[in-house]
Amino acid sequence: MSEQAPALELRRVNKSFGPVHANRDISLSVDRGSIHGIVGENGAGKSTLMSIVYGFYEADSGEIFVKGDRCDIENPQSSIKAGIGMVHQHFMLVDTFTVLENIILGVEGGFRLADGMTAARKELIRLEKEYALEVNVDAIVGDLPVGLRQRVEILKALYRGAEILILDEPTGVLTPQEADHLFRILDTLREQGKTVILITHKLREIMAITDNVSVMRRGEMVAHLKTSETSQAALAELMVGRSVLLQVEKEPAAPKDTLVSIHGLNYLDADDVPRLKDINLDIRAGEILGIAGVSGNGQSELLEVLGGILTPTSGSIRFKDQELVGSKAFTARNLRKIGLGHVPEDRHRAGLVLSFSANECAILGYHDKPEFNKGLRLDRRAIVETCEAYIKKYDVRPPDPYLTASGFSGGNQQKLVLAREMEQNPDVLLVGQPTRGVDIGAIEFIHNQLIKMRDAGKAILVVSVEIEEVMSIADRIAVMFDGEIVGEIAASEATETRLGLMMAGVRENARNKKAAG
Repeated sequence: MSEQAPALELRRVNKSFGPVHANRDISLSVDRGSIHGIVGENGAGKSTLMSIVYGFYEADSGEIFVKGDRCDIENPQSSIKAGIGMVHQHFMLVDTFTVLENIILGVEGGFRLADGMTAARKELIRLEKEYALEVNVDAIVGDLPVGLRQRVEILKALYRGAEILILDEPTGVLTPQEADHLFRILDTLREQGKTVILITHKLREIMAITDNVSVMRRGEMVAHLKTSETSQAALAELMVGRSVLLQVEKEPAAPKDTLVSIHGLNYLDADDVPRLKDINLDIRAGEILGIAGVSGNGQSELLEVLGGILTPTSGSIRFKDQELVGSKAFTARNLRKIGLGHVPEDRHRAGLVLSFSANECAILGYHDKPEFNKGLRLDRRAIVETCEAYIKKYDVRPPDPYLTASGFSGGNQQKLVLAREMEQNPDVLLVGQPTRGVDIGAIEFIHNQLIKMRDAGKAILVVSVEIEEVMSIADRIAVMFDGEIVGEIAASEATETRLGLMMAGVRENARNKKAAG
């Protein structure tokens, strides 16, 4: 074993799923004691590659070397044995167990559990101090905020002896302040000689924290770069294969009449847990109102109440001077008819029927419109022609109106849903997570379409957990925490720090009072 050998080296790794060649002759070298970023569009193959390294998949061909030694990684156990740990985007934790119980699960330390627990507690305290990963080992994991749960995952990997740590989209559920703290932890890991591989689509984070970056496109590795010698724009172009506009170009908004007015809105779920608490908002024509917040703070319920899917417990929603709460019009179907479009957060659950063809999905919710009907039967030709027009205008690929929805990538599924809702020319458009799982080139397109609708005088509400997205496309931003609106500011006055504090529950007026005092 050479001391100069890379921490991790891949040589000509290939992986196919049927006709799809997900990884094609991938070679990669990761320096010891470095933070190495891997970027690429959705479907570029980066997650498949890391799943091979961690043993979820077995490569069809190729070799993997850890610190110069060839390793046959057949499953996660062999990967852990080789000193590789992985923190998944969706945490692998048991919410009802303590931190300590989660960390030793599967490696309890022999017949006498108490002895294993005592030894584990001592080792965890050492790891916490060494890597600035402080967390109460006796806390119930389900009671911890998401940032601390992520620390538990990192501790779990380190406890199992990880020298190479893979993090998959680690900041997707963090506030900016939690993300900054994570970066400080990664810095400490690097200083202590650990090697970190960071999979992310956030180019700003790549530039801020990594030493080197590798770019994947369509299953191939297209570039290996020193981070200090590249830029966000250059990385985006390598990912997509063309120049990409990273910032939305738009004129200042010209807000007009309030089309939706929300007052004192409350919603209790089936377990009588309050999910929305006294929500007050106005959605105005010619303006994009962005809702920011860490996932799970009431944004989903707000969208579904406004879309007529959930019934509020109390409060008022006025749509173009018509009171909706308690009226017969307050159903998703009727709201569509009076001018409200809705792009749901989860396109698979509520936006598409994956077994339906693209042309069938293109009219979901609007199938009773006269132009799609001929007597007692659907006008199939008109439906297909409409879908073909959507496909052309929104650059849906492949351009096949007969392909089932499941056959499209996530980004193209999203374009299909957006086309269906936007092309009805609604007065108000609700959009949940507009670019979730969407390629960087498609993100640019979707943002531009939303700005065009705004400029045409439409009222748009956008919910996104991506703080950069909200700051980029919104004209006004409201922040939700624990079911409440904790602050509302003009986008021109927003900073990541200011929004991040609100996302953590610090009310805007409380922050101002503290600053004044």
